[in-house]
Amino acid sequence: MARVYTSEATYSEDGGGRRGLWSRFTGSRADGASRGWSGPGKWRRGWVVALVAVLLGLAFWLHAEVPNAIGNLGSLWETFLPWGGLLIVVLLAAALLRRSATALIALLLPVLIWANLFGGLFDDKTGSGAGDLTVVTHNVNAGNSDPDGTAEALVDSGADVIALEEVSPAQAGAYRAALDKTHRYHKLTGTVGLWSKYPMKDIRTVDIKMGWPRAMRATVQTPKGDVAVYAAHLPSVRVQFRSGFTAGQRDGSAEALGEAIAHDPAGKVLLLGDLNGTMNDRALAPITSQMRSAQGAAGDGFGFSWPASFPMARIDQIMVKGADPVSAWTLPATGSDHLPIAAKIDLTE
Repeated sequence: MARVYTSEATYSEDGGGRRGLWSRFTGSRADGASRGWSGPGKWRRGWVVALVAVLLGLAFWLHAEVPNAIGNLGSLWETFLPWGGLLIVVLLAAALLRRSATALIALLLPVLIWANLFGGLFDDKTGSGAGDLTVVTHNVNAGNSDPDGTAEALVDSGADVIALEEVSPAQAGAYRAALDKTHRYHKLTGTVGLWSKYPMKDIRTVDIKMGWPRAMRATVQTPKGDVAVYAAHLPSVRVQFRSGFTAGQRDGSAEALGEAIAHDPAGKVLLLGDLNGTMNDRALAPITSQMRSAQGAAGDGFGFSWPASFPMARIDQIMVKGADPVSAWTLPATGSDHLPIAAKIDLTE
């Protein structure tokens, strides 16, 4: 006669196999009874998970209201807001383990809000046109171990205008030597520079309240008309245990840059650079409120650019005002800790 042993994990010599984990998930017992999904307990369990799900949904929906008073928590949350979707997965696992219908229904709130915020980024919005102007921006990293290779990769991108940030004095020669051959019009101001295949005029430094040049502006004379091009590198932010997300200087520089762009008389304006913030970060509102992201308007996916080894955020931006993005993409990694990003822009009136 076959023997059956029952315990927390049940085995059967009749071929029943191991049932412990499955029965724990389903709530079924060896005698066929059920205390899981089919019983009334599914509505009474998991209230803590459900509450956390509702709070997460509110944090997505009201992300602009999360206070910055303590460690700039709001800006930190907004910088990595897309990754909040991983919390939904964790809560889903908890709801299933608790066999809680209440928690599963509550999870619909953060799922729908997250999808409303970021679902559109999964669509490929790349246009079919060739565009009138191809631009690239790249934080080349002052500690770049291969500036020559980085410069060659930028030349190979085929861009008409290239903006560089964090160009160290020691490596400036490498970028000039490679880029000057194909982009005869150029200007390096402090640690930022512009290289263009088309003539540039009205070149000037833009004061972003840092005490040394980290932003510049030039009028690029393209075949489709003049375009004001800004190259900028806003101050870095830090995440520290005691002080949180320190971004005060970045925020002040963003305000100064936004004011300069707002008062620019040009009909078409491009901003290329490392803004050390994402489009969701409220601190960049002086800029983002008046310009469009090329990636958001004509890119495919999130387009994360930093860190290059495992991109988690898009803090490098190509933004437009008075022009239309046709396509936007990230370029392969170089010796920098940022990925270069590119866009094609339609300048047609």
